[in-house]
Amino acid sequence: MSLLDTVAERDGWRCWVCDEPVDPDMSVNDPRGPSVDSRTADRKARVVERLAHRGCNTRKGAVDVVIAWPEHLYVVEPAPLITVAARLERKGGREMVARCPTERDAREAADWLVDRFSRLVPGLPVTAEIEPGGGQFLVTVATGRRRW
Repeated sequence: MSLLDTVAERDGWRCWVCDEPVDPDMSVNDPRGPSVDSRTADRKARVVERLAHRGCNTRKGAVDVVIAWPEHLYVVEPAPLITVAARLERKGGREMVARCPTERDAREAADWLVDRFSRLVPGLPVTAEIEPGGGQFLVTVATGRRRW
């Protein structure tokens, strides 16, 4: 089995950048086709290869990657998830990532965050918490130690 197939099977044929499905039958030369990405230019870093669309992989080389929050989530001041993921990987701990007007909005955001981080940073156990305060609900993510 090739590296591409191995990585794609592990990642469930989903692009780590846009979180959309990757078609295994698409040409690797097509922008929506599969490619393997290491997420970093630092050759010394211990980084697992990830599946990405060819276009997402190419585009991230020219600009910083931004993981989009879904439009259906009602969040205020959402944190840049790549930055949050990098800090949690490096230091662990807990970070506030968004504010929501209702507890239901906060729960939807928290559930999405746990699911998204499971693909964004596999092996990093992430939980999400909701805290009421000031007439709004704060969503935080926290992690323990990384599982390799």
